[in-house]
Amino acid sequence: MNTRLQVEHPVSEMISGVDLVRQQISIAAGEPMALRQADIVLTGHAIECRVAAEHPESFAPSPGLVSEYHAPGGPGVRVDSALYTGYSVSPHYDSLVSKLVVHADNRDECIMRMRRALDEYVISGIETTIPLHRRLLSEADFLSGDYDIHWLETRLGL
Repeated sequence: MNTRLQVEHPVSEMISGVDLVRQQISIAAGEPMALRQADIVLTGHAIECRVAAEHPESFAPSPGLVSEYHAPGGPGVRVDSALYTGYSVSPHYDSLVSKLVVHADNRDECIMRMRRALDEYVISGIETTIPLHRRLLSEADFLSGDYDIHWLETRLGL
């Protein structure tokens, strides 16, 4: 059993409707488990884009001052981030600056929702991987589900 939350846990939260962090804290505080496996119903589809302060092709770090910040919103859109206009992204830590997660009834709707969210997302002053995510969501292989963990290296040369 892995007792820690994974960075992708918002995907599980979106399709289950269960706040995993709250559940973990409650259990750690000695409270009984609030849910049984039978209580958890998975619905729809979710996609997470990990937005990093990196060049979208070379993946070189891009620390610096965030000159403008506007997070996307709307139904089924979740942004986990501490960024704001005026925030200074340090070169001394992990380059992850945001997790953008969307949920919809099915994969096609989810992809459309993520495209809209990425188009609405504004992070200026530093380079981010947002353009890479936009590109990936337009690739035929991604749309057809024909990809694996080596896809970026072999198909896009990244």
